[in-house]
Amino acid sequence: MTTMNYEELIEEGAASAERMVEVERADGYAILRMNDPAKLNVLSAALMLQLRDAAAELVADREVRAIVLTGAGNGFSAGGDLRMMKRATEHLKDPDGEGGSYEIWRWIREQFGGMARTIANSDKAFIAAVNGPAAGVGLAFALSCDIILAAERAVLVPAFGRLGLIPEVGTSWALTRRVGYQRAFEFYVGGEHVTAAEAAELGLVNHVVPDAELLDVARSWGERIAALPPHSVRMAKPLLRSVADMPWEQALRMEEFAEPNCFTTAAFADNVEALLGSR
Repeated sequence: MTTMNYEELIEEGAASAERMVEVERADGYAILRMNDPAKLNVLSAALMLQLRDAAAELVADREVRAIVLTGAGNGFSAGGDLRMMKRATEHLKDPDGEGGSYEIWRWIREQFGGMARTIANSDKAFIAAVNGPAAGVGLAFALSCDIILAAERAVLVPAFGRLGLIPEVGTSWALTRRVGYQRAFEFYVGGEHVTAAEAAELGLVNHVVPDAELLDVARSWGERIAALPPHSVRMAKPLLRSVADMPWEQALRMEEFAEPNCFTTAAFADNVEALLGSR
């Protein structure tokens, strides 16, 4: 029986010589591309390890202000690897297995959850460029980003219900806040593919653009963010993410304490002088 030991999965993923992730750097931003197009960028052990490493490196790079997350070929990401899921179910049936569900929990938390936390907790802006189907954990990664751009051919695939899984890796949080409980429940139990146009109408994506223009539009957002004063996004992103779950008065206090710090930056002073001069 094939078991699913977390450390063995890490070793298997690290041993892969195939390049599953590509990084393209530009002036002030980078494109992080999942690169297993033949399998619709399924989140195998090798791809996940490379994705997390590349994302951590970009987050640590002081020259990178924004990160575009996208997929190679015709898909964003098909989500979790079914072969790994099969190994997980076999692992739980193994009478000699010692880790139980802990091994599965470690993978979900440290790899899938780890990537979602990198996106959400980093002070860098993450832009999802959803170029095709985004399913399961792949959809969760897109919903975790700060801006979501969708190509016209993109579809959101809520596959978890049909598989017998719950909304995962932050999807339940993202859906209920954007579309409300009833629509989120319908999204889960219905399992219907959501087109890019429908996703925009529901508020699940920011913009829908022609397929051939998706990366150009994503680049323009990267350039726009990179052109902002260095402190702007770094201070605004954690503020905006935090206040979504705060009472109005608490959010107001957060802003009142945070904004005076902006006045201490040279960029703010220079911009005020420039605006006064233009008048």
